Amino acid sequence: MLVQQILSSKSDTAVLSVTPDTPVSEAAALLSEKRIGTVVVSSDGASPDGILSERDIVREIGRNGAGCLTGPVSSLMTARPVTCGSQETADQVLEKMTAGRFRHLPVVESGTMIGLISIGDVVKARLAELAMEKTALEDMVMGR
Repeated sequence: MLVQQILSSKSDTAVLSVTPDTPVSEAAALLSEKRIGTVVVSSDGASPDGILSERDIVREIGRNGAGCLTGPVSSLMTARPVTCGSQETADQVLEKMTAGRFRHLPVVESGTMIGLISIGDVVKARLAELAMEKTALEDMVMGR
C-alpha cells in the first residue's frame, strides 16, 4: 500500500502546523485540544521546518522544568524532520519510523507538505492489506 492511499483513507487530512516562534505552551494546548501527538513546525505553512511531539515537551519539562513552556517551539522541535513521499510504500515508511524511533512523518511532494501520517495510520493500512491478502488466499485454496 502506498502513502497516497493511506492519506486518502484518513477522515481528516489537514496538517496542523505552528510557526517556529509559537510558545511551547500554545503548541501543548493545541496538542491537547486536538488530541494529537505531534504538530509540524513551519514558517510558511507549506514546508516542514521541524516537528514537535508531546514527547519532546515532556522530556524538556523533565530536564528543565515548566519554564520551557514559555519558550518558542523552535527550541524544542526536531529540525529537518525525516519525511516521506506519497509514492513510498507502507513498509518503507515503517522502516523509517522504526529506525528513527518516531511516530509521525510529514508527507512532502515537490517541497510542499501534503499530509502527515502516524504509525497508527500505517499499521491500520497494513492490517487491512494483510486481511485482504488472507481472504484472497483462502478463496483461492477453497476454489471460490
